[in-house]
Amino acid sequence: MYLAHSFMSDENKHNIQQPLVLAVEDHDDSLLLMSYALDSLGCRFICQADSSATVLVAKEYQPDLIMLDILLPGLSGIDVVHHLKQEPLTCEIPVIAVTALATRQDRERILMAGFNDYISKPYMIEDLETIIRHNLQGRFRTQLTYELCQD
Repeated sequence: MYLAHSFMSDENKHNIQQPLVLAVEDHDDSLLLMSYALDSLGCRFICQADSSATVLVAKEYQPDLIMLDILLPGLSGIDVVHHLKQEPLTCEIPVIAVTALATRQDRERILMAGFNDYISKPYMIEDLETIIRHNLQGRFRTQLTYELCQD
């Protein structure tokens, strides 16, 4: 087992109006890409590479949304979502599966496991933003990235 590597976005740490997203991904490149996407959307975020600490981090920081890879070493994303949904402090937090598993059967199995939503890799920032907006139910207060480009 390796230690958790978590960090909170520096620029958005003190911006309490924006939602906090916990992103759990074991591949550094994917985690970096996800953190860039979240930062560009104006979210505060915590990135974590170790799934074994996800429930503890979620209980401590109470994120507005969790983005969770499925294929993780140790505890899979499906194992983690089961633990999250059993905890009183985390059971209401929406959890999005972010995965390379892209078949219809994979999607159905993942959603049946307790995830609130699903996005397959690779994803476009607009698709990620749409899923984040949908799952945050109005708590996301920035313009769409593509709207900013049209101004």
